[in-house]
Amino acid sequence: MAEPAQQDRSTEPCPCGSGQAAAACCARYFATEAGPGEAWPPTAEAMMRSRYSAYALGAIEHIMATHHPDATSDVDRKSTEQWSREAKWLGLEIVSTQEGGALDQSGEVEFIARYEVNGTPLAHHEKAQFRRHDGRWYYFDGQMVRARPVVRDQPKVGRNDPCPCGSGTKYKKCHGAASA
Repeated sequence: MAEPAQQDRSTEPCPCGSGQAAAACCARYFATEAGPGEAWPPTAEAMMRSRYSAYALGAIEHIMATHHPDATSDVDRKSTEQWSREAKWLGLEIVSTQEGGALDQSGEVEFIARYEVNGTPLAHHEKAQFRRHDGRWYYFDGQMVRARPVVRDQPKVGRNDPCPCGSGTKYKKCHGAASA
């Protein structure tokens, strides 16, 4: 039985959000089992974008090939493939970059990768560390960025306090009743 034809993705927009076609953007960096891609990302941010696109497009070889050689023991290929396959990738936001340019030896890219699993929208917010090895950028390590707690800018209204709307009644009988 013949296998279904692969969909031509050369003109699809790149998942990294650059606005370019994937083949002209991140997909040109993808390594395959046959060998490396036609180019290598020139900056830490370009490496981050290519790795996100690899997750979104299922290019697991690229994800595996772009881990720094000193950090490959931390990589679980099976769970990487599973996450890539089971998630619906919704977009990448680069929050900030520090160093990571063409002449730097290390860099940091803070990013938010948005995705959906089983209909639940999720976000992976990380400060990723990149290092050069033999002149090429590699993902070295990352640290999750936790959401900041909500801080009230005004004091909490108690149930028996006057309602802040100015009605003159207690909060619990006015707007507090609506939320109960």
